[in-house]
Amino acid sequence: MKDVKNLKIAYIGGGSRGWARTLMNDLACDGDLAGKVYLYDIDFDAAKGNEKIGNTLSQRDDVKGKWEYIAVKDIKEALIDSDFVMLSVLPGTFDEMESDVHLPEEYGIYQSVGDTVGPGGIVRALRTIPIYEGFAKAIKEYCPDAWVINFTNPMTMCVRTLYKVFPEIKAFGCCHEVFATERMFAKFYKEKYGVQLNRDDVKLNVLGVNHFTWVDKAYYKTEDLFPLLDDFIARNPKGTKSPDPNWANKAFKCTNQVKFDLYKKFGVLAAAGDRHLAEFCPGDWYLKNPETVESFGFNLTTVQWRKEDLAFRIKNTEEYINGKEFELVISGEESVKQIKAILGFNDFVTNVNIPNIGQMPELPIGAVVETNAYFSSSSVRPVFAGSLPEGAHNLVSKIVNEQETVVDCALKGDYEGVFAEFKNDHNVNLPEDKARELFNRMLENTKKYLPKEYFDNYMLTQKN
Repeated sequence: MKDVKNLKIAYIGGGSRGWARTLMNDLACDGDLAGKVYLYDIDFDAAKGNEKIGNTLSQRDDVKGKWEYIAVKDIKEALIDSDFVMLSVLPGTFDEMESDVHLPEEYGIYQSVGDTVGPGGIVRALRTIPIYEGFAKAIKEYCPDAWVINFTNPMTMCVRTLYKVFPEIKAFGCCHEVFATERMFAKFYKEKYGVQLNRDDVKLNVLGVNHFTWVDKAYYKTEDLFPLLDDFIARNPKGTKSPDPNWANKAFKCTNQVKFDLYKKFGVLAAAGDRHLAEFCPGDWYLKNPETVESFGFNLTTVQWRKEDLAFRIKNTEEYINGKEFELVISGEESVKQIKAILGFNDFVTNVNIPNIGQMPELPIGAVVETNAYFSSSSVRPVFAGSLPEGAHNLVSKIVNEQETVVDCALKGDYEGVFAEFKNDHNVNLPEDKARELFNRMLENTKKYLPKEYFDNYMLTQKN
């Protein structure tokens, strides 16, 4: 039996100014677990900053969970004999992401996020997949029995790479997009009955792939909540501001109009935020131009905003290191709850990204899908989700096939195979010569983070 007061967590991407702080917060708020968190990051100074913040936090009298944070320069030291591994990395820098997101605009292609699908998501994947190939090999060597939790995008292709390289790995991917849909149903319930539900009170059946999830059942106890949705849409044809507080920021503006429009089209509710959903659909539906985007009540998140936000987070880091008190909050994230369930504290069901073993029977076995899973002692088992209506299924199936092919080709260095998916992506509505020009320019802008042999071989074929 695991000693739950002497756990080892490896946090890869330990210099993170976002997810790592959330983990510190959630571990501090829970008194059932304790141990050591090893912080590994290619930016060692950033990991050292989190080490100081975490250890200062653990020394406070009001903190329940007492953890020691240790920044290390060697991934082996972080991984060896770890019980849990968390992966949260930025593949490249925001300069590369700026090319991913904004270079396609020169060709009339607009992306509201650019980290999962579309030209930005595909090129980001080419940077990320080799990194995850390395992670999978290292985990196999140093901690093959560890549970691995991924937060990095493109989520589906990250998790799929882990399983392709190390099929016995115990990995799953976590995303909070569906939580906003739970809160939305809770809001509808309060409007009708005056009773405030917690997010966890709303039970959803989740189907699809990361950032393109769908819900065909929503309940509170025995009450079907879809009639409340129908009533709300009838009264609010222009949607509503999402109850998710993160979307109060203009960069993450969302009025759920894309979500509601897809519901009208297919009879099943899309469950991610509008910015993500739009990118999985044909480009002329929601991303034809900035005016179309505005008409549907969401925004194109610029990389300049991300750079400014990073500068703000770095400033916050310095303030915490220099004595600013870390404020404990209820984060709403579930990684600590998941860890405790795996350790046998409790059982619960939530949505995660794991390989398809039949929970979505019409999608390929082995492809990573996002459905509910049952967390219990030493176990994460997918819950049967069923099938999507034909129209929604066709959209999801196209994405699954695209992402499966990109992972396979990226692992082999077959950039020509990747280009075949790139040019056929929903959002790349270009003549082949222009699609090729864009793809090559995007690769050139990110070549520093691509395997040199693969990049050079591909570019050599372009000259011949």
